[in-house]
Amino acid sequence: MADCLRPVIMLQALILLCACSADPGTGPAEVKWDRTACERCRMVLSDRHFAAQVRYLPEGKRRSKVVQFDDFGCAALWLQDKPWKDDPTTQFWVADHRTGEWIDARAASYIKDKLTPMEYALGAQSDPAPGALDFEQAKVHVAEVEKRFSIHGVQLLDKLKAQQEKRETRRKSEPER
Repeated sequence: MADCLRPVIMLQALILLCACSADPGTGPAEVKWDRTACERCRMVLSDRHFAAQVRYLPEGKRRSKVVQFDDFGCAALWLQDKPWKDDPTTQFWVADHRTGEWIDARAASYIKDKLTPMEYALGAQSDPAPGALDFEQAKVHVAEVEKRFSIHGVQLLDKLKAQQEKRETRRKSEPER
Protein backbone atom coordinates (compact mmCIF):
# COMPACT_ATOMS: atom_id res chain seq x y z
CA MET A 1 0.00 0.00 0.00
CA ALA A 2 2.85 2.39 0.84
CA ASP A 3 4.29 1.91 -2.66
CA CYS A 4 0.93 2.93 -4.15
CA LEU A 5 0.89 6.16 -2.15
CA ARG A 6 4.45 7.15 -3.04
CA PRO A 7 3.52 8.64 -6.51
CA VAL A 8 0.58 10.52 -4.95
CA ILE A 9 2.77 11.98 -2.21
CA MET A 10 5.45 12.93 -4.73
CA LEU A 11 2.85 14.62 -6.92
CA GLN A 12 1.48 16.57 -3.95
CA ALA A 13 5.02 17.62 -2.99
CA LEU A 14 5.69 18.76 -6.57
CA ILE A 15 2.46 20.79 -6.63
CA LEU A 16 3.35 22.41 -3.30
CA LEU A 17 6.88 23.17 -4.50
CA CYS A 18 5.56 24.80 -7.67
CA ALA A 19 3.06 26.85 -5.69
CA CYS A 20 5.85 28.24 -3.50
CA SER A 21 8.27 29.00 -6.33
CA ALA A 22 9.00 32.37 -7.89
CA ASP A 23 5.95 34.37 -8.92
CA PRO A 24 6.40 35.66 -12.47
CA GLY A 25 3.36 37.88 -11.93
CA THR A 26 1.14 38.87 -14.78
CA GLY A 27 -1.52 41.42 -15.27
CA PRO A 28 -2.37 44.60 -13.45
CA ALA A 29 -3.35 44.46 -9.79
CA GLU A 30 -6.66 45.56 -8.36
CA VAL A 31 -6.66 49.27 -7.51
CA LYS A 32 -8.25 50.48 -4.29
CA TRP A 33 -9.66 53.66 -5.80
CA ASP A 34 -9.68 56.71 -3.56
CA ARG A 35 -7.40 54.90 -1.05
CA THR A 36 -4.20 53.91 -2.90
CA ALA A 37 -1.52 56.62 -3.17
CA CYS A 38 0.56 57.20 -6.29
CA GLU A 39 4.04 55.74 -5.85
CA ARG A 40 5.67 58.95 -7.12
CA CYS A 41 3.60 61.97 -6.10
CA ARG A 42 1.58 60.38 -3.25
CA MET A 43 -1.73 61.70 -4.64
CA VAL A 44 -4.66 59.29 -4.20
CA LEU A 45 -5.65 57.34 -7.31
CA SER A 46 -9.18 58.40 -8.14
CA ASP A 47 -9.45 58.88 -11.91
CA ARG A 48 -9.89 55.48 -13.53
CA HIS A 49 -9.14 56.88 -16.99
CA PHE A 50 -5.55 58.04 -16.45
CA ALA A 51 -4.00 55.66 -13.89
CA ALA A 52 -0.96 53.48 -14.55
CA GLN A 53 0.72 50.42 -13.04
CA VAL A 54 4.15 48.83 -13.27
CA ARG A 55 4.89 45.23 -12.29
CA TYR A 56 8.56 44.42 -11.85
CA LEU A 57 10.82 41.89 -10.18
CA PRO A 58 12.90 43.61 -7.47
CA GLU A 59 16.56 42.61 -7.44
CA GLY A 60 17.18 39.57 -5.29
CA LYS A 61 13.45 38.83 -4.89
CA ARG A 62 11.41 35.90 -6.16
CA ARG A 63 8.03 37.62 -6.32
CA SER A 64 7.06 40.51 -8.52
CA LYS A 65 5.83 43.80 -7.11
CA VAL A 66 3.18 46.13 -8.51
CA VAL A 67 3.30 49.89 -8.01
CA GLN A 68 0.44 52.18 -8.97
CA PHE A 69 0.30 55.74 -10.24
CA ASP A 70 -2.35 58.41 -10.71
CA ASP A 71 -1.01 59.55 -14.10
CA PHE A 72 1.05 58.04 -16.93
CA GLY A 73 3.57 60.84 -16.42
CA CYS A 74 4.26 59.84 -12.81
CA ALA A 75 4.81 56.22 -13.88
CA ALA A 76 7.11 57.15 -16.78
CA LEU A 77 9.23 59.45 -14.59
CA TRP A 78 9.39 56.93 -11.74
CA LEU A 79 10.45 54.13 -14.08
CA GLN A 80 13.10 56.04 -16.04
CA ASP A 81 16.01 55.48 -13.61
CA LYS A 82 15.16 51.95 -12.48
CA PRO A 83 17.74 49.29 -13.45
CA TRP A 84 14.98 46.92 -14.63
CA LYS A 85 13.08 49.48 -16.73
CA ASP A 86 13.95 47.67 -19.98
CA ASP A 87 13.74 44.15 -18.57
CA PRO A 88 11.27 42.17 -20.69
CA THR A 89 9.58 40.89 -17.52
CA THR A 90 8.74 44.45 -16.41
CA GLN A 91 5.12 45.11 -17.31
CA PHE A 92 3.66 48.61 -17.72
CA TRP A 93 -0.05 49.36 -18.10
CA VAL A 94 -2.10 52.50 -18.49
CA ALA A 95 -5.83 52.98 -18.34
CA ASP A 96 -7.53 53.65 -21.67
CA HIS A 97 -8.77 57.23 -21.33
CA ARG A 98 -12.09 56.30 -22.91
CA THR A 99 -12.97 53.09 -21.08
CA GLY A 100 -10.68 52.82 -18.06
CA GLU A 101 -9.57 49.34 -19.22
CA TRP A 102 -5.91 48.41 -18.67
CA ILE A 103 -3.77 48.37 -21.83
CA ASP A 104 -0.07 47.81 -22.51
CA ALA A 105 1.61 51.20 -22.05
CA ARG A 106 4.38 50.39 -24.53
CA ALA A 107 1.88 49.60 -27.30
CA ALA A 108 -0.59 52.43 -26.54
CA SER A 109 -1.16 55.61 -28.52
CA TYR A 110 -1.15 58.81 -26.47
CA ILE A 111 -3.53 61.66 -27.20
CA LYS A 112 -2.45 65.16 -26.13
CA ASP A 113 -4.49 67.84 -24.41
CA LYS A 114 -6.34 65.68 -21.93
CA LEU A 115 -7.06 66.89 -18.40
CA THR A 116 -5.07 64.41 -16.29
CA PRO A 117 -4.48 64.24 -12.53
CA MET A 118 -0.89 65.56 -12.65
CA GLU A 119 -1.33 67.66 -15.80
CA TYR A 120 0.93 65.65 -18.07
CA ALA A 121 -2.05 65.91 -20.45
CA LEU A 122 -1.81 62.51 -22.12
CA GLY A 123 -4.63 60.04 -22.52
CA ALA A 124 -3.75 56.51 -23.60
CA GLN A 125 -5.73 54.34 -25.97
CA SER A 126 -5.18 50.96 -27.58
CA ASP A 127 -5.83 52.01 -31.17
CA PRO A 128 -3.87 54.54 -33.26
CA ALA A 129 -5.21 58.06 -33.79
CA PRO A 130 -4.15 60.98 -35.99
CA GLY A 131 -1.51 63.05 -34.21
CA ALA A 132 -1.12 60.53 -31.38
CA LEU A 133 2.26 59.93 -29.75
CA ASP A 134 3.85 56.52 -29.41
CA PHE A 135 5.35 55.35 -26.09
CA GLU A 136 8.80 56.88 -26.66
CA GLN A 137 7.32 60.20 -27.83
CA ALA A 138 4.98 60.22 -24.82
CA LYS A 139 7.95 59.81 -22.44
CA VAL A 140 9.69 62.77 -24.13
CA HIS A 141 6.49 64.82 -23.75
CA VAL A 142 6.34 63.96 -20.02
CA ALA A 143 10.01 64.93 -19.55
CA GLU A 144 9.35 68.30 -21.23
CA VAL A 145 6.32 68.98 -19.03
CA GLU A 146 8.29 68.00 -15.94
CA LYS A 147 11.18 70.26 -16.92
CA ARG A 148 8.78 73.20 -17.31
CA PHE A 149 6.92 72.73 -14.07
CA SER A 150 8.91 70.30 -11.90
CA ILE A 151 6.73 70.89 -8.83
CA HIS A 152 4.73 67.70 -8.49
CA GLY A 153 4.00 65.80 -5.31
CA VAL A 154 6.89 65.33 -2.93
CA GLN A 155 9.05 67.70 -4.97
CA LEU A 156 6.59 70.49 -4.25
CA LEU A 157 6.77 69.79 -0.51
CA ASP A 158 10.58 69.85 -0.64
CA LYS A 159 10.49 73.14 -2.51
CA LEU A 160 8.08 74.67 0.02
CA LYS A 161 10.25 73.48 2.95
CA ALA A 162 13.34 75.02 1.33
CA GLN A 163 11.52 78.32 0.86
CA GLN A 164 10.42 78.30 4.50
CA GLU A 165 13.97 77.57 5.70
CA LYS A 166 15.28 80.42 3.53
CA ARG A 167 12.74 82.83 5.05
CA GLU A 168 13.68 81.77 8.57
CA THR A 169 17.39 82.17 7.84
CA ARG A 170 16.78 85.65 6.42
CA ARG A 171 14.65 86.61 9.39
CA LYS A 172 17.37 85.52 11.84
CA SER A 173 20.07 87.43 9.98
CA GLU A 174 18.12 90.71 9.77
CA PRO A 175 18.87 93.30 12.46
CA GLU A 176 16.10 93.71 15.02
CA ARG A 177 14.10 96.92 14.88
